[in-house]
Amino acid sequence: MGLPTLLTHADAAMSTSGKLTLITGPSGVGKGTLVNQLLERHPQIWLSVSATTRSPRQGEQNGINYFFHSRAGFEALVEQGGFLEWAEFAGNCYGTPRGPVEQQMAAGRPVLLEIELEGARQVRRSFPDGFQIFLAPPSFEELERRIRGRGTDAEDAIQRRLNRAREELEAQQEFDAVVISSNFGLLAISGSWLFVFYALFRIADSADKAETVVPDPVGGDVGDDLRGNSNEMARPTR
Repeated sequence: MGLPTLLTHADAAMSTSGKLTLITGPSGVGKGTLVNQLLERHPQIWLSVSATTRSPRQGEQNGINYFFHSRAGFEALVEQGGFLEWAEFAGNCYGTPRGPVEQQMAAGRPVLLEIELEGARQVRRSFPDGFQIFLAPPSFEELERRIRGRGTDAEDAIQRRLNRAREELEAQQEFDAVVISSNFGLLAISGSWLFVFYALFRIADSADKAETVVPDPVGGDVGDDLRGNSNEMARPTR
């Protein structure tokens, strides 16, 4: 599947309703920042809130950032079939509650999941028609710099994250598209990243079409913006 041409038409109809799109990538690659910017521009997309056994970080709220569970409570939900997918990462469990995802898709809303590699593989089996995006760093060295720059993990935890990242990067060819940026710091003001991802939501709805029409919410030529930015790239993998 080739990357579609991006065009701008103010009256283009959106047809992402009821579709599932998934974003994954190594810890520290910038998934959360990208997702937040995407939702600000396109509030019709529903983001699934994950469950986890890790402790809340400063400023995180239960039910908004995550559903925080004890390990015993999490394992009980696993036994009840309450997760669409779940995996253990860096000593903690993470999962996607099944019920809310199925309810939103049944209501016709486009659903976005931000999850880890093993979870993405599980979702691929459950939703083979979903569109899966891998978010990759420009280099492993840049990823390590970002992880260490957080200043929140002990060295052993950092090494676990880096080892896991190596495994994840080796799996990127499994995904429908890989998106790479060489400048995460400009993500909040870089419209073309968001246009790429919005285009990918469209691809999920019409994978067999030769072109994808994307309305520009801020004016300007989206296609020219994407083609002219050498620091950002989206490439299909299959």
